[in-house]
Amino acid sequence: MLKAVSLGPGDLSLLTPAARWAIEEADVVAGYKAYIELVPEEMLEGKIVVSTGMMGELDRARQAVEHARAGRRTVMVCSGDAGIYAMAGLLMEVLESEGLLQTVPFEVIPGVAAFNAAAALLGAPLMHDFASISLSDLLTPWERIEQRLQAAASADFVIALYNPRSRKRSDHLREALDIVGRFRRPGTPVGIVRKAYRVGQFVEAVPLNRVDVEKVDMQTVLIIGNSATRLVDGRMLTPRGYHHKYAL
Repeated sequence: MLKAVSLGPGDLSLLTPAARWAIEEADVVAGYKAYIELVPEEMLEGKIVVSTGMMGELDRARQAVEHARAGRRTVMVCSGDAGIYAMAGLLMEVLESEGLLQTVPFEVIPGVAAFNAAAALLGAPLMHDFASISLSDLLTPWERIEQRLQAAASADFVIALYNPRSRKRSDHLREALDIVGRFRRPGTPVGIVRKAYRVGQFVEAVPLNRVDVEKVDMQTVLIIGNSATRLVDGRMLTPRGYHHKYAL
């Protein structure tokens, strides 16, 4: 049995019972070392731990598949939701390439995604249609990311930005905001959430033309409002449209 298990943002109160049970029942726990550290030590006692660093995704996926093929109950832990920019897809690809999809049981345990956590801290910015876009060009060409930004912005989606800025990609966020700015007013609210529900949490909402990219890193999610999003007592609100139908 192989499971991709979602840890949520990192706070144990947001770890689902299903995820907790899957980890507790596992023989093997695999994951990026920073995510392994989010699992309480007592939940790892007596288990085989497979931990790799950044860029070690394929190696740990293959190790996890091998353990599962050998009959060990194996979980791959991921922050946020395992099926959103995480390891569920790569595990399926490895199982597919090795012809194991029919012989190794595979399951995804859902969790609180990063944009869910960020939205909750910001208020109610995702009340209408939204798009999620990663600014990492390690696996997707930047030209394709630009196209997606333009399409989402021109269609007036609220936009959640993942992987917004790293030391090697320090200019991408500024470029992304400039693209969105062609379609949004300068005062459009933008939520910036770093380390949601973890030590060092930072939350703020600012106008689009006042986003300080220096405050943003890879542990940050940004939520850019649409044409209707507004700030209400410092929090973001994207109306669903009830005010058109009812007297509020």
